[in-house]
Amino acid sequence: MSSSEKMVEVYRAAGEMEARVIQGLLESYGIPCLLKSDAASSVHAFTVDGMGEVRVMVWESMFDKAERLVQGKDNG
Repeated sequence: MSSSEKMVEVYRAAGEMEARVIQGLLESYGIPCLLKSDAASSVHAFTVDGMGEVRVMVWESMFDKAERLVQGKDNG
């Protein structure tokens, strides 16, 4: 990871609980991630037109492995 490396979206979850499951999966394989949401989860318990969605972000250099894990195509 370089100082100019960006974080990219690897998954878009319907809500915080789903995003936390993905976060746990990625972190268990040593892939740090960040959860980003534009809406407060306590206000939007469900997704309407994208509101309430949570984006799971990873470093660009870890995107390929993270994507395989999220899609269930990599077991480590």
